[in-house]
Amino acid sequence: MSVFRFPYRVRDCDVSFNRKLRPSSLFSVMQEASIDHTEALGAGRAKTLDRGFLWVITRQKVEINRLPEYDETVVFESWPGETMHVLFPRYYRMLSADGALLLSGSALWTLINAETRTFIFPQQEGIDVPGVVTGNEISLPSGLRSIPATQKRTFTVPYSHTDINGHMNNIRYIDECENMIPDVAAGQNLREIAVEYAKEIRLGESMDISLGIRDSDHFFSGDGDAHYFSLLLRYQK
Repeated sequence: MSVFRFPYRVRDCDVSFNRKLRPSSLFSVMQEASIDHTEALGAGRAKTLDRGFLWVITRQKVEINRLPEYDETVVFESWPGETMHVLFPRYYRMLSADGALLLSGSALWTLINAETRTFIFPQQEGIDVPGVVTGNEISLPSGLRSIPATQKRTFTVPYSHTDINGHMNNIRYIDECENMIPDVAAGQNLREIAVEYAKEIRLGESMDISLGIRDSDHFFSGDGDAHYFSLLLRYQK
């Protein structure tokens, strides 16, 4: 099963009032597809979670032609790239019912020890996720350039934002960032999402989320006792 492929119907809970797929819902589908495919490839729970190893995302990005709308059925694809030391590249595509490319994505996953929060070396632990090349890969996510902040707010991680790994779930970052910008309410078309997760943040911990805007780019940074994340939302010009 080199490419994991399945139909996905956009539900009412996946969209906002503009009836387009929420970016956080998209990230949720990407994460679940990654986990399900990794399980099918023989590197799932028995070799990871049950041994005290956690899958985490370090970086991810999505390039968007069009976000699907409520009640639309699309085809979602995901596949792994070749493992790079402790990093597991993974790629994504979403296609319309007639085969048009809606969006493409890429991410870098890694494994950490649940107790020490240090990297796991997969070869030493007998964990192998064989990569493939389809020709549909986009570039892997890289570091983000900051934009000077014009606004800031303090955020404390609530219980509802935590996940099985004991920290704030990846999809919650984008929800909290979208809440800070008026473009979302105005229905602007989102063209790119890029995120770098620098350090996990846990229940009850706080950080300042800052926002800087330049043209169509909205850059967010989460900082406190450490730098937690950087996130870019690029809208249609």
